[in-house]
Amino acid sequence: MATAIAKAVGVESVEHAARIENVSKSFAGPAGQQLVLDDITLDVAPGEFVTLLGASGCGKSTLLNLVAGLDRPTAGSITTDGRPALMFQEHALFPWLTAGKNIELALKLRGVPKGERRSRAEELLELVRLNGSYGKRVHELSGGMRQRVAMARALAQDSRLLLMDEPFAALDAITRDVLHDELTRIWAETGVSVLFVTHNVREAVRLAQRVVLLSSRPGRVAREWRVDIPQPRRIEDAPVAELSREITEVLRGEIRRHGQH
Repeated sequence: MATAIAKAVGVESVEHAARIENVSKSFAGPAGQQLVLDDITLDVAPGEFVTLLGASGCGKSTLLNLVAGLDRPTAGSITTDGRPALMFQEHALFPWLTAGKNIELALKLRGVPKGERRSRAEELLELVRLNGSYGKRVHELSGGMRQRVAMARALAQDSRLLLMDEPFAALDAITRDVLHDELTRIWAETGVSVLFVTHNVREAVRLAQRVVLLSSRPGRVAREWRVDIPQPRRIEDAPVAELSREITEVLRGEIRRHGQH
């Protein structure tokens, strides 16, 4: 099967923010080629929030890296509406730059004129509710604040698709819950499409319009759920807990079927 990665730039009206068609990925290992992803087909609609869920090692992050263009599929094709922005579990901020200058760097790389960068950076800090933090160094920020800056930097790329690889996994429960609210608000305000990787079932249901479960290695689309629970949602809400229990049972079945513990 032919391999292709296309980036559709400057398209005002598109059918998909991302289209993943029959994508497989294998890596060379001691026993030969190891298949990590097998025939994945998945679309993300413009403005849609999709979570990718699955057991550790099922290929979630690998798939996200392929969509980001950091690697190429062994087979299949990936098309995105412009260049996606990628946000990692670690904030990856430059410690020698202030919060504002970290965001300005993304603006510079995007070609924003120098005279406009500070005001735009301050607008993005305001969007993530970090007003007045432009001049703060990374070591002066809490973990949650650093992830907010990282989110602002990702948004500075002006991408239509935001890829998020377990960005809240290292945070405490209260901070994570606050950032769930903030991400939901920012997603609603900006209309950006989000593809969010997590291994936390309740986080997946808390955030997404659609939850996609990958099977254990090799990763395949095992099942999808449409989440019709109105926003704003809370982790402890009864409908969130009920759907989370259903998804967890299917996930456990996938893990048992593949002999993982």
